[in-house]
Parts: sequence; structure tokens; C-alpha cells
Amino acid sequence: MDGETSWVNHCFDDRKSYTRDFGLFSEVREEVNKEVGTVSVDSILPNDLLERILAYLPIASMLRAGSVCKRWHEIVSSKRFLWNYSQALSQKSWYFMFTSSDDPVGYAYDPIFRKWYSIELPCINTSNWFVTSSSGLVCFMDSDSRSELYVCNPITKWSKRLEEPPGSKFSDYSALAISVDRMTHHYTISIVKSKQVPGNFFQWDLSIHIYDSETMVWVTALTEAMTGWRAGDESVICDGVLYFLIYSTGGGTPENRHGLIMYNLSSRSSHGLLIGSSIPVPCPLTCGRLMNLKGKLVMVGGIGKHDRLDIIKGIGIWVLNGKEWQEVARMPPKLFQGFGEFDDVFASSGTDDLIYIQSYGAPHLLGFDLNLKQWKWSQKCPVVKRFPLQLFTGFCFEPRLEIAPFGGIDKFA
Repeated sequence: MDGETSWVNHCFDDRKSYTRDFGLFSEVREEVNKEVGTVSVDSILPNDLLERILAYLPIASMLRAGSVCKRWHEIVSSKRFLWNYSQALSQKSWYFMFTSSDDPVGYAYDPIFRKWYSIELPCINTSNWFVTSSSGLVCFMDSDSRSELYVCNPITKWSKRLEEPPGSKFSDYSALAISVDRMTHHYTISIVKSKQVPGNFFQWDLSIHIYDSETMVWVTALTEAMTGWRAGDESVICDGVLYFLIYSTGGGTPENRHGLIMYNLSSRSSHGLLIGSSIPVPCPLTCGRLMNLKGKLVMVGGIGKHDRLDIIKGIGIWVLNGKEWQEVARMPPKLFQGFGEFDDVFASSGTDDLIYIQSYGAPHLLGFDLNLKQWKWSQKCPVVKRFPLQLFTGFCFEPRLEIAPFGGIDKFA
């Protein structure tokens, strides 16, 4: 595994929600090239050409470029540049790793520079909150009453608190998902709630609640009673369809402990009872993690042993084509063993072509490029495990500057 790298401590200023300016890296150990002034780039390049050049920089380099001079800072802070920047090369997703079981502190991993940055997350109070992300926005929901929700851009620190969602506050299980339209910047948030019927372990009340940033209104799209199955905390939105995993509460075969439910958010229809349209998982799983990679539903799952289905023996990656799962990769045994002791559940998330996998028991992070079919360890996170039961978790997000949680491009101006 790669050794510990030198990392740069980046800290962003907290700015008011509706300003377009953003904080720059406060500590930069790499000095700006002193020869830039002798070349007199400013006197040679017009603004539009300089904007095009800067737009192809990785986001960390672009933020540093804003500290070169006043002109560059004004360019990278302008609305026109931020829009052009969003249309240039896509940024590889970063992975934020919580380094405390309680406090929402940690480091964000940049796979381009292979460095960890110290980032202070807005809004979130503890590391056990529900987290989901899409196209540069991250949604947080508290894990107690599940009524406190925020949408934020973790790079610019723009944030917005949402109205309290409908339904039971104290549901037994909740699954949170967000989907952002890259063109309009409007977003949809879904919460799947599952609550046990008192005195009946096999009967569960399920409800789906949808928030539309354009109307800024929550609606309860569906309520249904499920027998022998319940929802959990895993869901994702792909191409207008909400997917979430369901879990057997008994009565079925041991091999059939998980299933997948599809719910069309556009038509608000499931074509009958949800359980009737469920899709079985490809093999017995210890856990499953759902993600949207370029509009395709991808699942990373722990593969159970044949004689002990609750004990993990490996990790597989599948893509859903129609209603059939296609296996695209399986983690090599050497990499699986590199995590050390691997629990039957783990953290995994991804965007575009990049998938991250993390063990709860150690700050090790492994990436998989779905396009190149390549596995790669991250640089070692600058944190050490302080006690045996310390847990680590995290989530990935796209580092973007032009997107704000206020519900559209016009509100961004």
C-alpha cells in the first residue's frame, strides 16, 4: 500500500450563502512560480483566452491560481468563468473520510494529485448523519429525529436548510438520495422510510417522500404495507428512477435476503405493489451499496460464503441492465486482504467512472475505475487509529464551484 504522503491543509472561508466569492486555500506549501511575472502572461493573453486555460485546471490548482494576482482572482470568481469551468473537463470525485466516530471532522482525498485536504463540512453536527451527493451538492440529514435536512456545496460552503419532511419522525430505517440536474441545477431529494408495525416483526409500513427544489415542496408519493420485507438505508436516483434495497425479515430462504425496488419518480407509479416488481440481487450478499455512475445503476456488494452467508469472502461490482445484473468486476483477493480485518458491512460510493471502497475498521481507501477496470489504493490518510473499536466511514462528492443549493441557475446569479 502507498506510504503516507505529505498533505496540504486547505481551509475555506465561510461566506454568506448568496455570494459567488469563495474561500481559497489558506496554506499552500507549493510556492507560485516566480517566473510567471517575467513572462508577462497578463499583458499577452486576453481574458477570454486566459479563462479557457484556467478552466482546464484541476479544481485544487484553479483555486490556487486565484491567489496569483487580482486579475486572476476576479476571473476565477466570476459567474461566467464558473459556468465555463463546469463545461470543461469533468473533475474526478473526491472522497471525504470521517476520522471521528462522533465529530464531523476528516479529510477529503483528491485522486488527481493523490493528496488529502482538511475540509470543514458545513451544517452537519455528527459523523453519523445520513449523507448523499450528486453533481457537486451534498445532502445531510440528522440521524435522530430525521427532520433536520441541509443541502450544501462542500467546496464553496453554500448551504440551505430544507423544510421538515413529512411522515414519521422516528422511523426505524430511512434511505436518503439526491439527484441534481446538471443543466438547470434543480434537484430532487427522496426519503424512503420504513417503520415496523407494533407487535408484528413481519409487517412494515413503507413511505416515499419527495422534495422538488423548483417548487420547494415535499410530497408523500407513496405509502404501502410490506410483509416479510422492509427498506433499509440504501437508495439512489438514476435517470428519474428511485432504487432502494429491501431486506427480508424472515420467512424466505437464507439466500434471498436482499432485493431491489424500482420507483418511477416521473410518473409516481410503481405499477402495482412494490414487492411485486422487486429485482433479486445477483448472489447472496452481506451488504449492498447503490450508486449512480453516468446514469447507470451500479451496486457494490459483499459476497457471502457458501456455508456462512453472513460472513464476507469478497466484494463484487454489478451494473443493472434492464432487470438483469451484469458483473463487471470482483476485487482481487490480494487487495481484499490488504484491508486487514474486513467487516461484513463497509462503506462504498462513487460518481462518473470512479468507485471508492472503505473498511469501517481502518482508514484504508481503495478506488476502482469502472472505465479502465483498474484498482488503485489511495495515498494513506493522515490519521491513525486511536482505539480498537474506532470506526471510519465516508462519502464521495464531485468538487464543483458553479453549483449552489438554492434551486436553479437564476438563483445562483
